[in-house]
Amino acid sequence: MSQTISQDKVVGIHYTVKTGEGQVLDQSKEGQPLQFIFGRGMLIKGLEDALAGKSEGDKFVAEIAPADAYGERQEGLIQTVPRSLFGDSEVAPGMQFRASTDQGEQSVMIVDVNDDEVTVDGNHPLAGVPLNFDVEVVEVRDATASELDHGHVHSDGDHDHG
Repeated sequence: MSQTISQDKVVGIHYTVKTGEGQVLDQSKEGQPLQFIFGRGMLIKGLEDALAGKSEGDKFVAEIAPADAYGERQEGLIQTVPRSLFGDSEVAPGMQFRASTDQGEQSVMIVDVNDDEVTVDGNHPLAGVPLNFDVEVVEVRDATASELDHGHVHSDGDHDHG
């Protein structure tokens, strides 16, 4: 009897994720499913919601809105700061840095540079982007006590596929 995906189940999926325009952003490696403990926040909310209740062998496509993926773009996260803040560091558009903000550490990407100023964007690169997931569920099983304790899947090959 196959199990359905629910809180604390170990789940293995093959997936491809694309933008609305069809650009492939990421996919599971050939023969290597992505394994995770369900309900622990390891996936974006929209994908977890789409997986809930599915069983091994299920294949589906999920269209996930930005709010349930990496959030909407927030113009307030784009700031222009003095070039001097970067000291002698090389700065160029596309480079990413960790920055200390009022909300704690966050990644920012440099989007523009001139002699005096640097414009940084604290939005996730996929903020505001709807995502399309093509998913095949290849494994659903109970997590072991140590997996639950450690919060991640152990792939030591000693679990049975009964």
